[in-house]
Amino acid sequence: MEIAPQVLAEIHDPGERARKASDLIDEHQAAVNELSRLRREALDEMVSQGMTHAQIAQVVGMTRARVGQLLSSGPRPERAMLGTGPLTVAVGGKFEADKENPYAVVSAEMLAAYEKLSNLARGLGLKTEYEVVPPPGMVDLNRTNLIVVGSPRILPFVGQVLASDPKLGFGKDDGGLYLVNHQTGEEFHSPSDKGEPVDYGYIGRLPRPDGRGTFLYLAGIHAMGTLGVAQYLEDHLDELYREVKNRRFSLLVACTYDPKKRTVKKVDALTPIYRSEGVA
Repeated sequence: MEIAPQVLAEIHDPGERARKASDLIDEHQAAVNELSRLRREALDEMVSQGMTHAQIAQVVGMTRARVGQLLSSGPRPERAMLGTGPLTVAVGGKFEADKENPYAVVSAEMLAAYEKLSNLARGLGLKTEYEVVPPPGMVDLNRTNLIVVGSPRILPFVGQVLASDPKLGFGKDDGGLYLVNHQTGEEFHSPSDKGEPVDYGYIGRLPRPDGRGTFLYLAGIHAMGTLGVAQYLEDHLDELYREVKNRRFSLLVACTYDPKKRTVKKVDALTPIYRSEGVA
């Protein structure tokens, strides 16, 4: 529950008073940042409709100079693609082998995917918190500003939620995981299984189990596909946001990579961006 400033001033212990004040400042700053982003998005929309800065100034009740200033500063609208405040990036892990006391670790490719997301968020003024989800992959999905990274192989609970996507998803056969387009019936088996340096990945916004929001989900058939999805998000964030805003969506991508360096060479869309009616 939020504490009013006058109540805060009555806290006797200065350490507790300082901590509570800091928490309140962070909460209000997050709200101010999101309001600034929404304002800039609205101004951008008016510009895209052909309105001049002078016309916009008259509509919103500010000077033309102020309109120009706001259009060139403040949080970028596409930042909402990731979240509206500090992000939690939950990455699926595996137990370290041959250890007396095993602990969950992530692959180099999954860590690189997190770094891409963290750098992208930082550029948009968002902080990130890193979380490794140990086997059996029971990640808490009922959180705001959550990004989940990892295939249904290591995050089976997310795989169950993924079944709510009527357009795209994962399948499994004797050869392992593959991606499927439920709209067309196409199946996408990873070329990397046959030695070709190409993997496929999924990105989508899925519903939280509690029905109170959504989370962003990135997963490849293999680790390089996951890294490729993170690269695609980094390269196409503004385009994706223009297409889907805060609605549920999903998309499949193909990642071509350097097999020796384990770095992404290029990422291309495999499918159209499928939108759902659900809103975050």
